[in-house]
Amino acid sequence: MGATWITSATIISAIVIVSLTWAWKVLNWLWLRPKKLERVLREQGLKGNPYRILVGDISEMLKMGKEAKYKTMTLSHDIGPRVLPFVHQSVNKHGKNSFIWFGPVPRLTITDPQLIKDVLNNIHSFPKASINPLLRLLVTGLVSHEGDKWSKHRRIINPAFNIEKLKIMLPAIFKSCSDMIRKWEEMLSSDGSCELDVWPFLQSLTSEVISRTAFGHNHEEGRRIFELQKEQAELMMKVVLQMNIPGWRFLPTRTHRRIKEIDRDIQASLKGIIMKREKAMKAGEATKNDLLGILLESNHMEVQEHGNDKNVGMTLEDVIGECKLFYFAGQETTSNLLVWTMILLSSYSDWQARARKEVLQVFGNQKPDFDGLSHLKIVTMIVYEVLRLYPPVIGASRAINKDIKLGNMTLPAGVQVSLPTVLVHHDCELWGDDAKEFKPERFSEGVSKATNGQVSFFPFGWGPRICIGQNFAMLEAKMALSIILQHFSFELSAAYAHAPTTVLTLQPQHGAHIILHKL
Repeated sequence: MGATWITSATIISAIVIVSLTWAWKVLNWLWLRPKKLERVLREQGLKGNPYRILVGDISEMLKMGKEAKYKTMTLSHDIGPRVLPFVHQSVNKHGKNSFIWFGPVPRLTITDPQLIKDVLNNIHSFPKASINPLLRLLVTGLVSHEGDKWSKHRRIINPAFNIEKLKIMLPAIFKSCSDMIRKWEEMLSSDGSCELDVWPFLQSLTSEVISRTAFGHNHEEGRRIFELQKEQAELMMKVVLQMNIPGWRFLPTRTHRRIKEIDRDIQASLKGIIMKREKAMKAGEATKNDLLGILLESNHMEVQEHGNDKNVGMTLEDVIGECKLFYFAGQETTSNLLVWTMILLSSYSDWQARARKEVLQVFGNQKPDFDGLSHLKIVTMIVYEVLRLYPPVIGASRAINKDIKLGNMTLPAGVQVSLPTVLVHHDCELWGDDAKEFKPERFSEGVSKATNGQVSFFPFGWGPRICIGQNFAMLEAKMALSIILQHFSFELSAAYAHAPTTVLTLQPQHGAHIILHKL
């Protein structure tokens, strides 16, 4: 009897201790820690809304984001209030170095170029903020890795993006561009013009390019993967802010189930393509000069050089992750850049004429080549200005895992920093009173001169983690623009509604309705 009583008392005591420990952790996570971080930030003169338990500023972000999507705007490039409404409001209300609340996590907005440089240079002290596991299904590969794994992947992937390899991929890019031009020519009316939404065509173009350059002969299957990823991205945006609510991702909603179903389908398709390639390599077949072939060859050399240690080289799952990233980053970045460039050149006919004159001077009606594309000064100025006004990714965030000094601030572990690319790119203090105007001439002497050597232009990121595919994106964009300018002049349709929006990347919410005129 006594022993039973002692056992019961021990069990009850254990339950009480576990319950109290759990309750303390929850209290600390939901209230004590956020309030402590808030106090530290305010003591340094930083401002923001008071912390609201669990939700922080999320409900207001959702409300403002939803309201912004229902409004179109005049053809103004002052897009910050529409695409980053809450952050824009916070900066105006609390100052450039202010903070917002992502649930119980304070996120400090950084707009000073020197501080941005410090954050992006110091990748060990400012790692990428952790990605929700649902979002990680889409944004994976090199962009999501840290430390030694990131270094290893970067080293293995680098050969796929060197200049000589990109030259080899140029015919595949040209073929895809020519196919799109042919489709447009078939749509022309008897007067040599037609009105169409170019956005889906440009998405298909960049999907086709990345399919051909990543998977060669498997590009049809690659296109199917892109369509699945596109659907997945749209579903992600429906739940992206709720992802910060603890436990939300575990709810078996229809959207969550579909996101995971798409991921299983993509994984199976990529696994089949990769295993077929690896089998061919083992059989002694020549490596194909596409991104996947170069990646697998580089990985094989890495394993041979460093032995068969389990930490050497990439696993099958790693390669699948990088292939998913090829698609998402490679397709999204360039299609966004192209659509905004066509929209802006439709609005600024003088710049369109100058760009066409340069293209015809360099190439005539001949196929654009690598050397010529590299020397297109006016086209490059235009592309940079489009990237400044309409960066594909409108912001980035970084974590702080230990107390650190940043400028004259001491930031405690648990805070995140936010780099609002679009707001920095539009800052009149950095770019002048004409910061929100389309003026490609500001890049006439290159990026360094335009920015006065500051980190105030970073559409592809900056520092050690700068986008590995930026040269690929720029080459593809210049090739596509050159061929379009050789064949058509274009202007905005009356049906065009200016409504930049974010579906993970910056896109035209209602498409890009343009009138083409055959030259």
